[in-house]
Amino acid sequence: MSSSAPSSTPISYKDAGVDIVAGDALVERIKPLAKKTMREGVMAGIGGFGALFEVPKRYKEPVLVSGTDGVGTKLKLAFEWNMHDTVGIDLVAMSVNDVLVQGAEPLFFLDYFACGKLDVDTAAAVVGGIARGCELSGCALIGGETAEMPGMYPAGEYDLAGFAVGAVEKSKILTGQSVAAGDVVLGLASAGVHSNGFSLVRKCIERAEAQGSLPESLDGKPFKQAIMEPTRLYVKNVLAALEQHPIKALAHITGGGLLENIPRVLPEGLAAHLDAGSWPQTELFAWLQKTAGIDAVEMNRTFNNGIGMVVVVPAEAAEATAATLKQLGETVYTIGRIAARGEGEPVEVR
Repeated sequence: MSSSAPSSTPISYKDAGVDIVAGDALVERIKPLAKKTMREGVMAGIGGFGALFEVPKRYKEPVLVSGTDGVGTKLKLAFEWNMHDTVGIDLVAMSVNDVLVQGAEPLFFLDYFACGKLDVDTAAAVVGGIARGCELSGCALIGGETAEMPGMYPAGEYDLAGFAVGAVEKSKILTGQSVAAGDVVLGLASAGVHSNGFSLVRKCIERAEAQGSLPESLDGKPFKQAIMEPTRLYVKNVLAALEQHPIKALAHITGGGLLENIPRVLPEGLAAHLDAGSWPQTELFAWLQKTAGIDAVEMNRTFNNGIGMVVVVPAEAAEATAATLKQLGETVYTIGRIAARGEGEPVEVR
């Protein structure tokens, strides 16, 4: 017989690298976590082919708002440092904070977890973070997909994507079109780097390690915890403020930082003039700026630089809006004003 003849030994799916039993074990671990996120509108638990959700009847003219995102290269540090329990919060926050910007209440969330070989403990830690993020933002973890794909990802690595759907009353959609010169720009403090700019963060860590100058702690937290601090979930507090105050626009400060995200909610012909020094630079961002050797403009274009959500309000409502947000637990700074745009950039920090 030729040595190249195919072997007749059976090959199971597990032999090929996919463990259905491990997948089933993960689903059982996830069920109680998902159950804690259930809310009005959910019509069936996880496990079906499709997830059913009924839009709450309190909406007269509901408009659905959807968002999708990942966690980016922050995952590389999660693998390296074996810190998997908070990246799920980042995943949820990146989508629900975006949905919130239109004035929408996040209703439900679905996740996609892909790996080469499924490690049930790691996956359960990640999904535990996703469930926590959903709980904190009042949306249901209604379903998802766990894909085990041998040969697609190196051992110990995975990728994450998330999808959020929210609803807003048609008459209350935030478009930013009513923003006018003289309006006040409030900034809500971020929890840290959140989930953007991590390709540069990782380069800074490499540089500091090579120089032997890696700090033990930043802002009173161990270094790794400060770096991995999950994205702040602004949903519940900002929705509460929207009920009480005439907020005109919101901007979630993600990739592109303050300089590129605020213009997305400004009408043509207007600019945001931010006051340099009107919010403090944390030790974390000061360390990143010094280690990378970049100027203030680059900091505000790459990172949130300490401001994770921007709120634009009429000048006469600014104080009351800030007071409500502070009462709810946000750290709020008055960081600038809206003005007519001249020859300059749509966002100027001066």
